Amino acid sequence: MTGIQWVRSAGLADIADKVHAGVRLDEADALRLLRSQDMNAVGWLANLANERRNGRRATYILNRYINYSNYCILSCAFCAFSRKKRDADGFELSAEQMVAKAREALALGITELHIVGGLHPSLPFSHYTGFLRALRALDPRLQLKCFTAIEILHLAWLAKKSVADTLAELKDAGLASLTGGGAEIFSKDVRARIARGKESAAEYLDVHRTWHRLGGRSTCTMLYGHVESLEDRVDHLRELRALQDETRGFTGFIPLPYQPENNAIPVRTAPTGLDQLRTVAVSRLYLDNFDHITAYWVGMGLKMAQLALSHGADDIHGTIVEEHIFHMAGAKTPQMTAEKDLVRAIREAGRVPVQRNTFYEAVRVWEETAVVGVADVPSGGDASVERHRETVDAGG
Repeated sequence: MTGIQWVRSAGLADIADKVHAGVRLDEADALRLLRSQDMNAVGWLANLANERRNGRRATYILNRYINYSNYCILSCAFCAFSRKKRDADGFELSAEQMVAKAREALALGITELHIVGGLHPSLPFSHYTGFLRALRALDPRLQLKCFTAIEILHLAWLAKKSVADTLAELKDAGLASLTGGGAEIFSKDVRARIARGKESAAEYLDVHRTWHRLGGRSTCTMLYGHVESLEDRVDHLRELRALQDETRGFTGFIPLPYQPENNAIPVRTAPTGLDQLRTVAVSRLYLDNFDHITAYWVGMGLKMAQLALSHGADDIHGTIVEEHIFHMAGAKTPQMTAEKDLVRAIREAGRVPVQRNTFYEAVRVWEETAVVGVADVPSGGDASVERHRETVDAGG
């Protein structure tokens, strides 16, 4: 059966017509796609939309996660990461310890540090600007992607400054991009059940809006597969699409499958593989103003992320090196993945592997037996990229 036959037999021909014509899908369309039992049809449409935008390329990043502390003043029901000062397994890294971890990672060729933590009860604002400056001093090319929206609100409270002034000071200290974490689900009722006391949806969106107005870029997320409804998921995507219409500041969207262990939300199982693929696919189809959809291998597993590359995703995230938040919630994936494994996974999915930076810009393009370096990319885009070749092992 061909793709268009799948779509027709699934009763989605009218949505396919919109996709082919470049007409924006509405919330009812997204809900129908999420409810569809024909993953072949939904995946085929999402792959079509992705290849129109990104061709056959799929990206990854050489990065390292650093969680500077898991001490947190909040007690979110879904979180297995946070600890109180009285807990024996709490931790807190000094700036010197963070620099040491960064030096080790730079030796592996990373281009990005991804840094988040809990809302620490006593560290001063100067601690955060201090470690940003120390890390930036290691290598000016190193991109620091740091802090969730709720962390920014916490830091603004510490600094006794507005969110805009706080972000401006962090940017001056070395902040390159905001992370997308903390979005969870925007529904007020759901947030009250899983993250009471955390920032509201409006506050999350306003932190990113403010950062975008300062010229910054960020990613955004959705934590799904717990107590939310499908309507809640669509509403979440609607809010993100609206802000992207306004600012064009989001570089990519990362749907995060909920990990059900070691927390207080009574969910029997994690999202199924079909639910993960369907959510990725619908995100690609509905978020028509986003260039990139990431299949987060830490939460999905590398093989499922690989499969998502034919269901609308064009990125599988990065090497990570050391991840705590998902693994403390029960993720069984490795702590890190080598670059060669990411390249191999992308190739096996029939895609062209591309190493990217924080802003999803190409660093190098892997061909069948060569890697193509990408430098000084002019405004003309890929057609006018200056390239040089270096023969490498075809296995990555």
